[in-house]
Amino acid sequence: MAGFDFDLFVIGGGSGGVRAARFAGQRGARVALAESARMGGTCVNVGCIPKKLYSYAAEYAEGFVDAKGYGWRLDAPPTLDWEALKANRAKAITHLNGIYEKLMVGAQVRRMQGHARLLDGHTVEVRHDDGQITRHSAATILLATGGEPWVPELPGRECVVTSNDIFDLPRFPRRLVVVGGGYIACEFASIFHGMGSEVTLLYRGTQILRGFDNEVRDFAAEEMRKAGVDIRVQADVTRVEAVGDGRRVHLKDGSVVEADVVLYATGRRANVRGLGLEAAGVRQTEHGAIAVDEHYATSAPGIYALGDVVGRLELTPVALAEAMALVDHLFGPAPGKPKRTMDYENVPTAVFTHPPIGTVGLSEQAARERYGAVRIYRSDFRPLQHSLSGRSERTMVKLVVDDASDRVVGAHIVGADAGEIIQGFAVALKCGATKAQFDATIGIHPTSAEEFVTLREVSRT
Repeated sequence: MAGFDFDLFVIGGGSGGVRAARFAGQRGARVALAESARMGGTCVNVGCIPKKLYSYAAEYAEGFVDAKGYGWRLDAPPTLDWEALKANRAKAITHLNGIYEKLMVGAQVRRMQGHARLLDGHTVEVRHDDGQITRHSAATILLATGGEPWVPELPGRECVVTSNDIFDLPRFPRRLVVVGGGYIACEFASIFHGMGSEVTLLYRGTQILRGFDNEVRDFAAEEMRKAGVDIRVQADVTRVEAVGDGRRVHLKDGSVVEADVVLYATGRRANVRGLGLEAAGVRQTEHGAIAVDEHYATSAPGIYALGDVVGRLELTPVALAEAMALVDHLFGPAPGKPKRTMDYENVPTAVFTHPPIGTVGLSEQAARERYGAVRIYRSDFRPLQHSLSGRSERTMVKLVVDDASDRVVGAHIVGADAGEIIQGFAVALKCGATKAQFDATIGIHPTSAEEFVTLREVSRT
């Protein structure tokens, strides 16, 4: 576009920003991208990828125990080499950082390493890591700066760590306190317990995993407790203090929990510090996220935002899909392809607790609010694997069905491989599958997934 240095200037090198920059560049747009940290954003560096790698590490510990029931004899108890795990994870992440950089080169995106901020609706200032300061004009600016962990104001907050820090602790914590009840808190509680920590999870609400199906919440909490995670609900932290090399967590009821490390996982906020939103006239929501319309346009003409910074569904695949919808909106779809739009219905997600959770569609309570009469199909069972392992872990599967149309509107599983299983059923829900079609589908035996096509009704209201 004449008169501007770039057609699109992207601030943020995470999943959404990289996807938008890459495909806009492939459409022939002149694109620049500025990122102040390592490429890949939260997901690659301190989120999905390293978290899943550490989850695998914890699963090995479970596998060593299970193997005895299958005739394997271990000469000595296995031990975790924390330093080796950290080093191997860092190597894998550095490799991914390089892949993201190469994607920018391949799409002919001008890559800038440094902190970018808005000066006005069409001007970006970049303070490069080498100290140089440059200014650039762009017809369109995309804000894709993601989110960051949030720790409430409380005495001793300087004594806690966040999910950004947990992967590189100098010493493996023998005792870990996790504060929070969302999926990040529950995941790290399970992961570090699996790797050998004594974990206490403190949540001020009445049950963990708010927003998930109530039966899923109750079942997952029970399984985590059975595994050894000390979950304490209605536990309100008043302060944290350093005691030597350790930490002491004080609760509102007067009790105290001792720990080596305290992880605060009490939520995330939009990463907008120093972004210059006011100078450009970009409006924020009451929660601090950037307000956008259905096309991701902000209140400032020519400035768009997507991904975690807009506070919708804070999931990597959602940011990727939003980026593709935006590129099609701004630069047109690829030749021969329809114009993409974003649909937030039936977005699947997984929680990598132990056991993991997979869910797509509506919870039972949300379905009742939307449809009124629903039918519930549910089963819980001991997986075949544990008939020899001796573990008492159970699996739960659940379907929520709109009674009027017979359409399956929610599918939930707590158990091994939940994320892998629910991805396939997400396709079925996207296609509007009915319970009759589920019933007509032949299962794969013996698997946990087959339970979804053999479930019998347990309630109807």
